[in-house]
Amino acid sequence: MDFHQWQRAAGPGLVFSGSAIGVSHLVQSTRAGAMFGLALIGVIIALNVIKYPAFRFGMDYAHATRKTLIGGYRELGLWAVLVFVLLGLAIAPIGLGAVSATTAAILAALTGIDWSINVLSSLAICATVALLLIGGYGWMDRLNKLLIAFLTIATFCATALVIPRVEWGTISGTSWAADPAALLFVVALAGFMPSAMSQSVALSLWTLKSQEDEADSGHLSSTAMRQGFLASYALTTTLAVCFCIMGAGVMHSGGIAPETGAADLASQIIGLYRETLGPIPANLAAIAALCVMATTMIASFDGAARGIGAVQQELVGNVGGRASPMGYFIFLILCAVLSILFITLVMQSFSVFIDLVTSIYFIVAPAIALMNHLVVTRCAMPDGARPSGVMRALSLVGVVVMTAMAVMFFALRAG
Repeated sequence: MDFHQWQRAAGPGLVFSGSAIGVSHLVQSTRAGAMFGLALIGVIIALNVIKYPAFRFGMDYAHATRKTLIGGYRELGLWAVLVFVLLGLAIAPIGLGAVSATTAAILAALTGIDWSINVLSSLAICATVALLLIGGYGWMDRLNKLLIAFLTIATFCATALVIPRVEWGTISGTSWAADPAALLFVVALAGFMPSAMSQSVALSLWTLKSQEDEADSGHLSSTAMRQGFLASYALTTTLAVCFCIMGAGVMHSGGIAPETGAADLASQIIGLYRETLGPIPANLAAIAALCVMATTMIASFDGAARGIGAVQQELVGNVGGRASPMGYFIFLILCAVLSILFITLVMQSFSVFIDLVTSIYFIVAPAIALMNHLVVTRCAMPDGARPSGVMRALSLVGVVVMTAMAVMFFALRAG
């Protein structure tokens, strides 16, 4: 596979990475490092591994059938589409609100603008919607690749500068496993690590969009697409580990607790980098953080609007179809309005807000992961495109582990 083919194969995966590298990395991974040192690195890696099959199945199904993952749900039965609507789309404005609030916090900390998070979030949402409406998928794909490249370099450089300050002995720490508050944080960490499970539907839509003008003779093989996605997914996992290391090296080693306010937490992270590493690395880290959130906002709003459009098409009988340009416009505006309303009405304490949002997303994750497993094992698709026995087994392990964690969440809340 030459570089051009690899770039095509990795395209949807890189857009997925752009949507994933955000709240999970910048906020939750950094907080994990700040509170527990390196003790949760193994948890972060394990979460990425057990969620991998469910995400990849979305791409596999779309590539093999040229239908959206919603089309696969419809083949399972109308119940599966309705479950996704209730567990995926109904909570989409909550997730988009969390992403937008985090972006606003970083923007305020980086520029010094003394405006409320609600106002800055609304402006960031409007800018994101405008960019998507003007440039469409093509702009998003190109801008995402540019920002991903920049934030990867910046994050690696910042992590390298922090490494001498890390207390490596904390990697073997297990005391968190007996602490109910720590276990609740792990569930919150898992919600967006590396992304919400509903993004598997968005990944199927990005896969189809990237292949819209592709002739059958130029259709990439399933193996090539999987290699491209695996490379993007591995990058996403690596960057999550980097942010945990930065939190451990800058905050945990100094005994500094993370702030609970949005702007306060962002300013704290940037300020600590400046104090410990100097102005240039601190500015590098801050710009990388803003790039993280820019890619996340663009991809997340696009994915949510396309997901609503796919469901709407399925419900009117257009099997495996996607929304028209006008439908995409309407659904994108709807996502923006609902997100602004949610931020305005709900967000008070930033850390409590983020933990609530990510916990909700994790609780619904096992159901979506199980439906994805059923789609690629029961729905009509070429045998060569179906997952291997090992991948199916890993998928079921992920469903079981995520279900057990969801049960643990309710047990801890009830206790």
